[in-house]
Amino acid sequence: MSVPGNLVNTITMPLRWGDMDAYGHANNTVYFRFFEEARIVWLASLELGGPDEPTGPVIIKTSATFLKELNHPATVEVKTYADKAGNTSLDTYHLLTDVDTGAVYAEGYAKIVWFDRKTRSSAPLPDTLRALATS
Repeated sequence: MSVPGNLVNTITMPLRWGDMDAYGHANNTVYFRFFEEARIVWLASLELGGPDEPTGPVIIKTSATFLKELNHPATVEVKTYADKAGNTSLDTYHLLTDVDTGAVYAEGYAKIVWFDRKTRSSAPLPDTLRALATS
């Protein structure tokens, strides 16, 4: 499986026991939390969009394709990809895999819009992000 875009970040995280649901596997919301954490870590590594900055990211659309059941114990790897950039937005994708087996659990998507926190409207996408996007 592959997702579009340029690989921009990789992180690993453990699946916690409390992430499991009554059916004995990771609740679907946990996948979105993994994707969110990956985006936050990536943007922080670029020193972009922190809570004290005048502009930052907001997510206007997100989705996931669940491919395989995720059960405790597991350590997952989330790869983040930057795809197409617009004037104020960036399409990002995620690939969630098992660190030990390489099994692919899910693919994810999030459209990031850069946001002016004072005017409460979109703002130009930082050049740093634009440079990471696909042509």
